[in-house]
Amino acid sequence: MSFGHHNRAFGAGTRLATREQTAEELYGEPENFLEVEVRNPQTHGVGRKMFTDYEIVCRTNIPVFKLHMSSVRRRYSDFEWFRDMLERETTKVNIPPLPGKVFTNRFSEEVVEQRREGLERFLQIVAGHPLLQQGSRVLVAFIQDPAFDKDNYDV
Repeated sequence: MSFGHHNRAFGAGTRLATREQTAEELYGEPENFLEVEVRNPQTHGVGRKMFTDYEIVCRTNIPVFKLHMSSVRRRYSDFEWFRDMLERETTKVNIPPLPGKVFTNRFSEEVVEQRREGLERFLQIVAGHPLLQQGSRVLVAFIQDPAFDKDNYDV
């Protein structure tokens, strides 16, 4: 028996069994998914009382989040409070910065859009962090609860 023949026979016998993936495996939800979007900025009020709030849309199947789909509105000052709370809750996680304060043209479309992008990046990082998902008292409520109230949390 030549070595070539032997190798061919050996190679044929070790092929791994493959099977087609099911449609559920190909197109179903991944095991754990989390999509957080900050969108639809709206400016309210007049003069010194003006502010912009943003819609936070969350789609997930991670059990710590109470709802698979949610939509709430938050303003920048809420995000500042939220970030401050996260920093107080843990020293194990580096909390990313928020987009900076803006003092001129803060209601212009361009500034509002830049802030929206920065808030979305911030929330995606924070919400996706396993230690914060398990350890934060405010994370899920901030992202999902329409009745969220800062006064319910001792500072």
